[in-house]
Amino acid sequence: MREQMPLKKKFDYMLEVLDMGTESSILLVSDDKQISEQIIQQALQMYPNLTQAAPSEVKKEIDRLSPDVVLLVNPDDESGIELVQYIHGEYPNIIIVFIAKEQDFLLLRDASRAGATDFFILPDEMGQFSDRIERILLIAKEQSATIEGNLVPHQGGLRRGRGQIFSFYSGKGGSGSTLISSTFAQTLKLESTSQVLYIDMNLQFGGAEMYLGLESNRSLADLKPVINELNENHIRNVSEKEPNSKMEILLSPRDAEVAEGLNDDFFTKLLRACRRSYDFVIVDLPSNMNTNTYVALEEADKIFYVMNLDTPSFKVFKHVEDLFNRLGMDTDGRLHIVVNEKGRENELTPSDLKNFIGVPVVAEIRRDIKGVQSFINKGEPLRKVPKEKKLIPLAKDIRKWTLTILK
Repeated sequence: MREQMPLKKKFDYMLEVLDMGTESSILLVSDDKQISEQIIQQALQMYPNLTQAAPSEVKKEIDRLSPDVVLLVNPDDESGIELVQYIHGEYPNIIIVFIAKEQDFLLLRDASRAGATDFFILPDEMGQFSDRIERILLIAKEQSATIEGNLVPHQGGLRRGRGQIFSFYSGKGGSGSTLISSTFAQTLKLESTSQVLYIDMNLQFGGAEMYLGLESNRSLADLKPVINELNENHIRNVSEKEPNSKMEILLSPRDAEVAEGLNDDFFTKLLRACRRSYDFVIVDLPSNMNTNTYVALEEADKIFYVMNLDTPSFKVFKHVEDLFNRLGMDTDGRLHIVVNEKGRENELTPSDLKNFIGVPVVAEIRRDIKGVQSFINKGEPLRKVPKEKKLIPLAKDIRKWTLTILK
């Protein structure tokens, strides 16, 4: 006779299963407000990681959120099968639950062939849906854990095709964003086995090539003719490799006229293609806010705002915060402060920022003019080999910060 599981162990297991389900990330795609409300009220109230999106927002939101499960209510324009095909083609590990409003055998068949895992008729099958959703979410979480467990060390918990975008920005010019972002990207590559791509979006004048010791006639603008079918091979054909770390870089065209021909649609497609092909995509942005900058901030998983410890920087940040709010940009959990040029002679301290700014400080970089200047003068990057012992203070601080991200 098979031995039964002890009551306490059984109870703990049930709690663990319940926790795994509630931690799952869910994207509800629907243009039917009534169906959406019924699904949330009758089946999803206990799941906090729920995001809603209209069918037209699927491509944007799924790239940004990387959900475990997509609940797709067939849109009024009957484009549901196409959306299932897109999601399954780009992200085959996501579980897709297709929801129709009436029984249709052909629709069920087409949804299954396109990649849908489950199929429900709502509101008629709301009881079955409510009973089934917990199991669906548990399967999704177990599948996600299995995939992540098969990764090599220091991949940052990423799945291939689900890379993270980190955008570096400052509303105040001269804050050191390009130096910090390029060293951060290079350190990510040197300290891990991750695939790292650095993108210099300072389109008129560039800057990254100076800090990384590169010179090239190729730039990200060369991808414009193939932007609608952009893939990893196109990107690698145009990118340059930093010789020491082997990090890939899409350089700026450094041309105002060329920059005018690169719009927000170009950068949306570029960033999404890069996300699918690399583990980390590091984007350095100019201080001026335009549609291209806005896209890179919206697409980012994290926004690192580089800030100096002085009154002008503080005031500019407040203006930037106000602009983000007026643009309707969701920065909750995404916006972080990187303090640059920390030193005794600063007008403000990091604790002052914590008292007056409700945004977390994730890194403090020491002022190191003497150490940095010699590398810039020689046209050399600050890092050259993994686990380098003789690092200048700025590089040490960035390495310490980077290792926390790779854990």
